[in-house]
Amino acid sequence: MASAPQQPQLPLFYKDLLPLNSRDHADWKVSPFGTAAHVAQTHAIPLTVDEFIDAQRNYPIVFTAGDNPLPIALMGLNEGVNTFVGDDEKITAGVYVPAYIRRYPFILAKMRPDSDEMSLCFDPTAGVIGKQDAGNEGGQALFDSEGKPTDYTSQVLDFCSKFEESGQRTRAFLEELKKLDILMDGEVAITRGDNPDKPFVYRGFRMVDEKKLRELPTETLEALNKNGLLMLIHAHLFSMNLMRMIFERQIAQGKMPQAQAAPVN
Repeated sequence: MASAPQQPQLPLFYKDLLPLNSRDHADWKVSPFGTAAHVAQTHAIPLTVDEFIDAQRNYPIVFTAGDNPLPIALMGLNEGVNTFVGDDEKITAGVYVPAYIRRYPFILAKMRPDSDEMSLCFDPTAGVIGKQDAGNEGGQALFDSEGKPTDYTSQVLDFCSKFEESGQRTRAFLEELKKLDILMDGEVAITRGDNPDKPFVYRGFRMVDEKKLRELPTETLEALNKNGLLMLIHAHLFSMNLMRMIFERQIAQGKMPQAQAAPVN
């Protein structure tokens, strides 16, 4: 459902990857993003299960279509529309910012297909990482004078490592949903009072089937409750009520979709 990255082999946002190392980047620094321009045209952001409780307050949480669904937070209902990035290219104050956005431009990645070893990498096209003399004197140093990672770099590595661990828990959660067979193709139809005969229909995502959920055996529901998965399912279902809120944000921002809208993927 999320927009395709620039290159098929790279994740969303990432246009290139370089492994971070003290030999090539000893005097490099990283500065904060001045804007969220790289997010502005993205309507769906990957999400981990550890974020469901925070994210469901601001965004509908749905699952991608296909055999291997993944959770995403909808920041808009149509391709290229992000209702949480304003004309100033800033993310709306006070909303939860998904970890996927906060991780960029760093990522843990396998540099060799025949090895499970992961390296801390970054996207050199992001425009916020470079040599100290490249106009970013006030940025965070990546290595100290001895070539060792700074506290900042260690914190980045820890954040990326925890993100990967969250990804593993997310995959386990989705495997459980598939095993229980409680996912269904989603469809949301939203009508406007001034044109009730032409609903805006959104498809192309998956969601939990509430009927199937209610019909699960008592012992299964108890097990889901005990291991915390039932809470995650409910967070997803509660968040679906925000579909209309996102729709209204699009209208208020002049990003009106077409009636009988195309799938959101």
